[in-house]
Amino acid sequence: MQIFVRAVELGSISAAANELNLSSQLAGKHVRALEQGLGIKLLNRTTRRQSLTDVGRVFYERAKNVLAEMEAAEALIAETRAIPRGQLRISAPITFGSRALAPEIADYMKQYPEVSVDLCLTNRTVDLVDEGFDVAFRTGELPDSGLLARRLAPLRLVLCASPSYLKSAKKLREPKDLAGHECLVFSHTSLRTKWSFDGPLGRVSVPITGRFSTDSGEALRAAALAGAGILLQPHALVSEEIESGRLVRLLQKYEPAARPLHLLYAPDRRMTPKLRTFLDFAVQRFGEAKPSSHR
Repeated sequence: MQIFVRAVELGSISAAANELNLSSQLAGKHVRALEQGLGIKLLNRTTRRQSLTDVGRVFYERAKNVLAEMEAAEALIAETRAIPRGQLRISAPITFGSRALAPEIADYMKQYPEVSVDLCLTNRTVDLVDEGFDVAFRTGELPDSGLLARRLAPLRLVLCASPSYLKSAKKLREPKDLAGHECLVFSHTSLRTKWSFDGPLGRVSVPITGRFSTDSGEALRAAALAGAGILLQPHALVSEEIESGRLVRLLQKYEPAARPLHLLYAPDRRMTPKLRTFLDFAVQRFGEAKPSSHR
């Protein structure tokens, strides 16, 4: 098939033979074998010129596509065997990126010493293609887009406050009681207006208000430690403070609704060894997932 396609494109079987480092006789034999196998005549040949038959013209267009697909498949196999190298640009939310992702990236870089990582921590939604990112971690429900998404394990949230705040605050027995409390507001997501919990009677969502708001989880934690109010943030951000008693976990009969976490990449992004290995690594470290198209 390859000899036939090149013979059409170069104008003769002998020219195709030269390019493919074959004798003209052997190349001609391959083309005749192709015609015999198909039971059709593909080329009209004379001593001076060749031309495609009508069915040969149709077969040529299909054969050219088949060979292109084969070449792409072979290139993909070659890439999967290649050593991951080059710079990997990653975008992630600030708290998740600094608390959970950065320590794991250290392990990834040990496994693949020829890959360097540029980690950009921001709570805004970046444009992967325009800003040149290979992958982006996103929390919350995904809006419609043309990106591919790998669903990771949801982020577990914790409701807590400092002992100094709780000393003078009203009793907190169930989520609706949050209406009488100072809530520390994370201004970046839907958490700025309501908090949701899973309890004995199912999921309940309650509106929250507070005089202090910021798009930084670290700043919210500092405010909570200073006794400014009640905090709802990822477990990774406050686990040490809860363990030490500087923050106290609240409403333990009610589990805060976890935040979805996805790893996104562009569908037209070439699946290089560095991208493929990082996707697999992230899924292994942050939760099992199936690739899906989110459009």
